[in-house]
Amino acid sequence: MGKLYVIGIGPGGLEHMTVKALKAIEESEVIVGYSKYIEFIKPLVVDKELYSTGMKGEEKRCREALAISRDKIVSIISTGDSGIYGMAGLILEMRKDEEVEVIPGVTASSAAASVVGAPLMHDNCNISLSDLMTPYEDIKNRVELAAKGDFIISLYNPKSMGRPHYLSECMDIIGKHRRGNTPVAVVKNALREGQKKTLFTIDDFDDSIVDMFSIVIVGNSKSYIKDGKFITPRGYKLEK
Repeated sequence: MGKLYVIGIGPGGLEHMTVKALKAIEESEVIVGYSKYIEFIKPLVVDKELYSTGMKGEEKRCREALAISRDKIVSIISTGDSGIYGMAGLILEMRKDEEVEVIPGVTASSAAASVVGAPLMHDNCNISLSDLMTPYEDIKNRVELAAKGDFIISLYNPKSMGRPHYLSECMDIIGKHRRGNTPVAVVKNALREGQKKTLFTIDDFDDSIVDMFSIVIVGNSKSYIKDGKFITPRGYKLEK
């Protein structure tokens, strides 16, 4: 009898994977994933059977992983957390009677936040600006409501060649509900090779440095910068 692990491998560096994820990959006979993500864990899978596809092959990967897991122990991998823009939901939607276990990982917003300080210390949300699965009008509505609600907002998939203006438009929406000095962080390749971080405010934000490997974090009304660190207070009554 086989089994399917749905694993979030975190940002991409092996040191940021959970012990549970490492053990599941070690136990697995077959590893399924997007080819670039398999490269992130290459030292762990040298003796494994590999099944990979290119970008946008999610449904095919999930179908193959489920089929193989009837007879073998399989891991299907996502970067970040498998249940946040990862493979967990699709696997569970497609599952019939296969044994499936979801193993979480460090999601991109948490990884990026750790690089710039502690911006996510209060109520926060993740919003993807990719319209491949969600109509852009729905995305803008969610951004508007999150901004109105004073949520810290982490923007995933913020900018691509096919939709170069979505980020600036959504930042304009947020700007209607935030002060101009609200901190904004851009973190590229968080916790993996090529990491870069830049701090802005809403007033001086420059989206030209943003790409699909970036996460954009916009603070709430209480967020501020202290000694180069992006902080959102939780609300503790600190003595002066």
